[in-house]
Amino acid sequence: MSRVSRKLDHIQFSLETGQLRNHGFDDIVFVHQSLPEVSLDKIDISTKIGELSLRSPIFINAMTGGGGEETFNINDKLSSIAHLNGLAMAVGSQMSAIRDRSQAYTYKIVRKNNPNGIVVANLGFDARADEAEAAVELLEADAMQVHINVVQELVMPEGDRNFEHVLKNIEQIANRLSVPIIVKEVGFGISRETSQKLFNAGVKVVDVGGYGGTNFAKIENKRRDRMFNFFNDWGITTTASIAEVARSTPLVSIIGSGGIQSALEIAKSIALGASACGVAGYFLKILLQEGDEALDQEIKMISSDLRFIMTALGVSTIQELQKAPLVIKGDTHHWLTQRKIDTLVYSNR
Repeated sequence: MSRVSRKLDHIQFSLETGQLRNHGFDDIVFVHQSLPEVSLDKIDISTKIGELSLRSPIFINAMTGGGGEETFNINDKLSSIAHLNGLAMAVGSQMSAIRDRSQAYTYKIVRKNNPNGIVVANLGFDARADEAEAAVELLEADAMQVHINVVQELVMPEGDRNFEHVLKNIEQIANRLSVPIIVKEVGFGISRETSQKLFNAGVKVVDVGGYGGTNFAKIENKRRDRMFNFFNDWGITTTASIAEVARSTPLVSIIGSGGIQSALEIAKSIALGASACGVAGYFLKILLQEGDEALDQEIKMISSDLRFIMTALGVSTIQELQKAPLVIKGDTHHWLTQRKIDTLVYSNR
C-alpha cells in the first residue's frame, strides 16, 4: 500500500475508532480555593516548552499531510485556525514529501497560512538526520517532532520490525538540528525510563502521547487480516505518563496529549506537570464533521474556559497552575504508587 493511501486510511479509521477517553483524568481532582485572590482579566495563558514561547498551551498536534488534496485541505484549514488563535501546530509525518516532492505542498501550506507562528516539523524515529534537516527546511519549522510508535509499527502490516538503533538515531537528530527536538509517543505513553534515556540523549521536550485518545493499535488492526487485539489496550494512560515524566525528569518540558478534549483536562495536565497540551483527534473530528468555523469557536471556548478554571484555582499564570494542589485517586493513584511515585507531592503543595 502506498503512503498516500495509508494516510487516508488513518484519517478514516481514526474517526471510526474514536477515543475511549479512558485517559485517567477522572482520577484527578483539584483542591478548591475559596479565596483565589486573582482577577479573570489578568489571567495569562502564555507558556514555554523548552526554548519555544507559546501564546497558548493549546497545541494542534500532528495529524496528517502527504495524502494529496484531502490532507492539503485539512492542513490548510488547521493552519488558518492556528494563525487566528495564536496556536502552535505540528504536521503529520513528512516522509511522504521527503520521498515524493509532489506531496510537499500538503505541508508547506501550514507555514504559508501561519508565517509568524510556531510550526513543528515531523518525522518518524527511523528518519536520518539529513532527512530531519530537510523536513525542518520545508516548513521553516521552529522545532522538530520525532514520533516513536513501536506498537503501531508492530501492528501495521507493512510496519518496521527492527528497533535496535532508535535511541541512537534520535540522539543524532538532536545533535544535528539547530531547532529544538520534541519526541512524541502516539497513544501508548512515555515511561520514566524512556524520558530519562531521551533526556540523556539530548532531548529537552517530550510529548507523552498517552493511552486514552486515538488508538493506533485499533486503527492498524483494521488494516490486518489477523488482528493483534492484545495491543488494543496497551499503554500508559495520559495522566500517569505526565506524572511519571514530571517526577522523574524535571528538566524535560512536557506536552500532555492523549484524548484531551476540554479546558479542564488541559488544566489537570498542566497541574500534573505539562507545559502545553496537544489535541489532534478531537479537533479533526470537529473540523471534518462540523467545519472550520465550529472548530475555531471550540478553540476559543476552551481558551476562555481555561481562564475561568485558573481564576477559580487562584492562579494567574501557567507556571502557577503547575503548582496547584490536586488529589490523585483511582487507577492513576494505584499505578503511580506501584511505580513508587509519591502522589502526596501533588496534594500538599
